[in-house]
Amino acid sequence: MWPGGCRPLERFQFVVDYRNFRNNDPPGLAVIWNEAFTARGEVRLRHSSPLENFVFSKPYFDPAGLIVAVEENVLVGFAHASFGANQQQTALDPTAGVLSLIGVRPSHRRQGIGSELLRRSEAYLAGRGATAFFAGPMAPYNPFYFGLYGGSDSPGFLASDLPADHFLSRHNYQVQQTCLVYQRGLSQPINIVDGRFTALRKHYEVRIVPRTGAGSWWQECTIGPVEVVEFHLVDKATNQVAARTSVWEMDLFSWRWSQPAVGILDVEVLPELRRQGLGKFLISQMLRYLQEQYFGLTEVQLLDHNQVGIQCFRAWDLTRSTLADFTKSEPWFKKGSGTFVRSTLRAVPAKVPDPFLSPGSKGVRHLCAQHPTGRSGKGA
Repeated sequence: MWPGGCRPLERFQFVVDYRNFRNNDPPGLAVIWNEAFTARGEVRLRHSSPLENFVFSKPYFDPAGLIVAVEENVLVGFAHASFGANQQQTALDPTAGVLSLIGVRPSHRRQGIGSELLRRSEAYLAGRGATAFFAGPMAPYNPFYFGLYGGSDSPGFLASDLPADHFLSRHNYQVQQTCLVYQRGLSQPINIVDGRFTALRKHYEVRIVPRTGAGSWWQECTIGPVEVVEFHLVDKATNQVAARTSVWEMDLFSWRWSQPAVGILDVEVLPELRRQGLGKFLISQMLRYLQEQYFGLTEVQLLDHNQVGIQCFRAWDLTRSTLADFTKSEPWFKKGSGTFVRSTLRAVPAKVPDPFLSPGSKGVRHLCAQHPTGRSGKGA
């Protein structure tokens, strides 16, 4: 007989089940997202539609690769595994497995749920031929979540995401590559000075055009959901495009950051015209145009071994982000997961994401293509 005639309350441990993605899971995934991914480099989902646009609509999306943890019919965690691109970027590479993202609700952490999700993800990848495991999306191992995680591009897991750092280290992953993030606020005057600009204005003009030419199959799959606009530096005499840069508006990040932002995806100057100030001139005109259109921030991501790009963007008045979660980020490679014969991740010329309408901004922010005369380099 218990004192007072009552048995003490017992603690019950609910059983966590694991299964593949189902069509009615997106609202639950959005709840996990908002609770598990709270840093500045992760958008906040007001509904599950962005997951449809940036994840489920991909032609290679496999429900078996999105594994969810369920307790009492409530989703409490998920892990998403897929594959990187082959060398030609024409199809998936089944030997390169990628853990795109893993998240567990804070109330259910330290219960082994993340470890079990990771184990099941690796089993899924290995069962389909993966001999190398990567964690964190970075080209060409970035099948999902561009536009939702990481900022202007796919930088791997953010270094400020300390739970991910400790979790991956504990499961025998090591850093494979480091990506640096550079930002520039557009509220201050654009003061990029070069004595060559006067001569360049006489010979070149800046045109804003829709994205020209089709990229690789992989590029179309990864950045297809966003509208990319190109700034061309065109020779007035020959109509030749001497330099170009691609940018996109980051509407979901701008809502998160409370200011309008633009991401630079790449910068390219014809080889025979390099070291003449053309890239610097183009970027200066582009930043002035974005400033006129009430954007508040521009961002670019560079691999840490891309010293040429880093020096250029420093010269172009972009500075290393002081925000912890945007200072650097890393993809991880699992030690002992197989023979890694691929060279280091390819260096992308330059990348910049975009925030949107900043508080108190007046007027309409507008990034659009103009034909064909566009804006002259002098007035841009």
